[in-house]
Amino acid sequence: MTASFVHLHCHSEYSVLDGACRIRELVKRAAELEMPAVTITDHGSMAGAVELVKAAGKAGIRPVIGCEVYLAEDRTRRARGSGDNAHLTLLAETDEGYHNLIKLVSLGYLEGFSYKPRVDWQLLERHHAGLIALSGCLNSPVNRPLHDDDFDGYSWDQRVAASRAALDRLVQIFGRDSVYIEIQDAGLDLHRTCNEVLMAFHRETGLPLVGTGDVHYLRAEDADPHDALLCIQTGKTLSDPKRWKFGTDQLFVKSPEEMRAAFAEFPQAIDNTVDLAKRCDFKMSFGQYQFPEYQTENEEPLEAALEREARAGLEERLTVLAEREKGWKPGDRAAYFERLDTELAVINRMGFAGYFLIVADFINWAKRNGIPVGPGRGSAAGSLVAWVLKITDLDPIRHGLLFERFLNPERKSMPDIDVDFCFERRDEVIQYVRQRYGEDRVAQIITFGTLKGKAALKDVGRVLDFTFGETDRLAKLYPAPRQGKDFPLDKALEMEPKLREIRDKSEREAKLFTYALKLEGLMRHHSKHAAGIVISSTPLVESCPLCVDKDGNVLTQYSGTDIEKIGLIKFDFLGLK
Repeated sequence: MTASFVHLHCHSEYSVLDGACRIRELVKRAAELEMPAVTITDHGSMAGAVELVKAAGKAGIRPVIGCEVYLAEDRTRRARGSGDNAHLTLLAETDEGYHNLIKLVSLGYLEGFSYKPRVDWQLLERHHAGLIALSGCLNSPVNRPLHDDDFDGYSWDQRVAASRAALDRLVQIFGRDSVYIEIQDAGLDLHRTCNEVLMAFHRETGLPLVGTGDVHYLRAEDADPHDALLCIQTGKTLSDPKRWKFGTDQLFVKSPEEMRAAFAEFPQAIDNTVDLAKRCDFKMSFGQYQFPEYQTENEEPLEAALEREARAGLEERLTVLAEREKGWKPGDRAAYFERLDTELAVINRMGFAGYFLIVADFINWAKRNGIPVGPGRGSAAGSLVAWVLKITDLDPIRHGLLFERFLNPERKSMPDIDVDFCFERRDEVIQYVRQRYGEDRVAQIITFGTLKGKAALKDVGRVLDFTFGETDRLAKLYPAPRQGKDFPLDKALEMEPKLREIRDKSEREAKLFTYALKLEGLMRHHSKHAAGIVISSTPLVESCPLCVDKDGNVLTQYSGTDIEKIGLIKFDFLGLK
């Protein structure tokens, strides 16, 4: 590593409506600045980890996976409000650290959610191995005693003692070699106050320093649009003097030279960021499928079980054909068995026998329990094996459907069988799968809603005190979606001259469009995917961070495409009338 600095505290767009760094742009900017590594430390989330690893790999720099967790004294006790938590910066140094970070982030939702997903000191003690702890931002357990209202009535010496006690607690849990004193300087008086105390701790303890930027947006000119993003999150307007704001425009991806200038008195704090990034040597693996464990009778091999059930199913299907089809001849059987042999050979060679058995199991359970199931859709209808297992109800030979459109041995990718269930009873099938494979091994998949162009205009318009009538007019001028896809704002401006006229009308309107263009495409919210279910062979918290939605559903933090990249198996349960 030759560059002189690595940002170790960065919030991507997965810090929803708080961070404004798109991961690919963050990685590109780090590469432009010749930084050897790039980090994301989103609030209570690891949702961007896979995307970071992929993007950093393409850019030839090292990804450092982290999280800024919410820390409570007792995760089981209800919080007083959304701000009733300290922040702690954790980085995965090793494979064990990555998996411990997954557990912490998941348990924050599963066991500690109250306004925010919270961990506590007890969980840190249990899952600290392989993690590096930075003492944190202004809202950390180390810095809060120095300025937080909760410590009103304390003398300054008592505040410093409480701060030192929190640092000592981190050292007791993570060990001296895995705790760094984090100093920041974004032009706030509080940073200078805290840094004086932190430097005293550094001299007393010998713990190394790292300088961080608490990055929330990419470039200096993004500060004002980011301010508007915070207002979207909190439902406030920029004109509200009591709104929540950061009070600085310095939370962007500064260059190594800018960071060295900011910490000129502490050059070692800059050098140490590079050394720390070198330590974080976790490598995420891709393409190794983690199939759920399908239990066969008498521990029969999956391939043998699939062949046995497929041949029995074909005999049953052909018996029905012989009874119903005019002109059916016994010799017609040969084409079906030849096709079956070919498909089974491909399926077994590609290692997908278990996948077919699992899908057939939950579909046939639904049918036995009177839950309507669709006849099959997409390329899966070209599989004879799917037909004889009653996964689909379409005879691919009779209809001239090709198996190769579904599975191709020249291109190894997971089979993808979309299954339609009656929407009123779909949840019964999901519950069956949970009982069959284990509650801790099944979860629904997250999906992220983004701030589309039209919505960005309306949201930013409200923040800038535009009237409902003004933003409604903009929305009505916005071009209608084409084939279900919305036009981006820059394209809409090309297509609709009246939008351009409004933009060019005055500085006020120009600001609206400037901010909306900056914020368009950022994460707006997360929700439950309409169909995606993941089933794992081991408890999901061992391989994928989890979260909980507002209805109490357990969701993966990784999106469907990222789930597949890390080898977990996704099934699509579609609910239809």
